[in-house]
Amino acid sequence: MRRKLISFLIIGIVLFTACNSPSANLTPTPDANQIQTNVVETYAAILTQTASAQPTATVELFATLTPSPTIAPLVTLASTLPAIPQATAAATRSCYSMAFVSDVTIPDNTPVTPGQTFTKTWKVVNNGTCAWEAGFKFAFTSGEAMSGVTYTLPSAVAVNATLDISIAMTAPTNRTGAVRGNWRMSTAAGQFFGDEVYVIVVVGGTAATSYP
Repeated sequence: MRRKLISFLIIGIVLFTACNSPSANLTPTPDANQIQTNVVETYAAILTQTASAQPTATVELFATLTPSPTIAPLVTLASTLPAIPQATAAATRSCYSMAFVSDVTIPDNTPVTPGQTFTKTWKVVNNGTCAWEAGFKFAFTSGEAMSGVTYTLPSAVAVNATLDISIAMTAPTNRTGAVRGNWRMSTAAGQFFGDEVYVIVVVGGTAATSYP
């Protein structure tokens, strides 16, 4: 394409020069180098005009960055679990209680002979806030039972009322010295409460140190 354009320019310049010459004999024929120089200058001028006529392309050196979407904060979910109530530190005292008042019979360290039968009686009081119900039991807990059996209350015992409890016993025949048996009141279900009372006898009729 460029070669064709140059050819057309050369032909045009030649014709233009020939036509404007007042006389073929007066004006010398243009030199070939001069013609080529004129053609090159003309072509350069055309290229300059063509380039200036075209819109200038704007090159964006920096790409416009699209802002990243804002990340929504995590939603704090309220706990749906029910609050666990804390255990109450204060313990509730049972309304049942019993306190020892006195030995009615067989005081501590009473001498007895081996195999001797006797009845031990304690005076006790209901010092609780609830009446003892019929069916409550006065039972052996530790030591020597000496053939004593559990006593069951035949009727209720009111609050602050006293009661004499008697248990038939037999002194052991296979040992001598101080012998002790421990007893305590319990509910019909066997839950013990209140003071633990005891009986101490000295088998063999000889005085002895109190049983621990």
